[in-house]
Amino acid sequence: MDLPIVVGVDGSEPSLRAVDWAADEAALRDAPLRLVYASLWERYEGTALAQDLGKPTGRVTAEDILRGAERRARLRQPHLGISTDVLPEEPEYALVREGRGAAALVLGTRGRSGIVEMLVGSVSLTVAAHADCPVIVLGGDADNRVHATTGGRVVVGVGEKGTESAALHFAVQEARTRGATLDAVRAWRCPAHESTDHPLLAGEPSRLHEQHAADILEEALKSAPTDVDVERRTVEGPARRVLLAASSEADLLVVGARRNPGYLGLQLGRVAHGVLHHAVCAVAVVPEQM
Repeated sequence: MDLPIVVGVDGSEPSLRAVDWAADEAALRDAPLRLVYASLWERYEGTALAQDLGKPTGRVTAEDILRGAERRARLRQPHLGISTDVLPEEPEYALVREGRGAAALVLGTRGRSGIVEMLVGSVSLTVAAHADCPVIVLGGDADNRVHATTGGRVVVGVGEKGTESAALHFAVQEARTRGATLDAVRAWRCPAHESTDHPLLAGEPSRLHEQHAADILEEALKSAPTDVDVERRTVEGPARRVLLAASSEADLLVVGARRNPGYLGLQLGRVAHGVLHHAVCAVAVVPEQM
């Protein structure tokens, strides 16, 4: 049985855009779509707020939200298999658990305060830092449509893991499924202590670091399928800045996030954290086991 694409919905505009994106992704993969509403609203708001709203329980509101999201997904992709569920618990915990049986989680950027901000909300950030599956987050400027067979572009940051990288594998499969170009980017920097003012050696340290980056990129992509159009790029600069610049022309930016089973804090890393907040396209954070 194919694993579902799971999308967290809460009735906000960012979450409905995530429903659109997830429906397209599920249709491309021929996978089922699962819509999940998770909240402790009934527990910590109680019946008083429900009475103020003229409704007996918060669960009715949750089911209304899910029905609206399901209707939206069916109008967009009529042939999808869709399931829905209301989970009366903290959304961070519920969505991380949902990710254990998902092909991917898709989320908008709404924070827990209900205010849509430029930065990623705490729920999306926490889920991206702990989920066992790829987490795709749509930023405020990200398109809500998965572009298939239209000359789209999937950008992936290539790290040290090479062909063993889960992020690279995910990016290759996304590019193949969409008929998109895979833009594989390796950032590199020349440490300041290696620079020299000698005219005969000028540029030599930089050339060596750039060649090393090119070698890593070539090794990582040696097993790339021939039916995927791959572009290789080495770019001087911090990885965060390089990938943010690349996001301006991408439909999807893919980055890896190392997972340490013994660590309980946010497991994102500076690069993934930075692109989640500031990329102008959808960002997929793919867990990399240490």
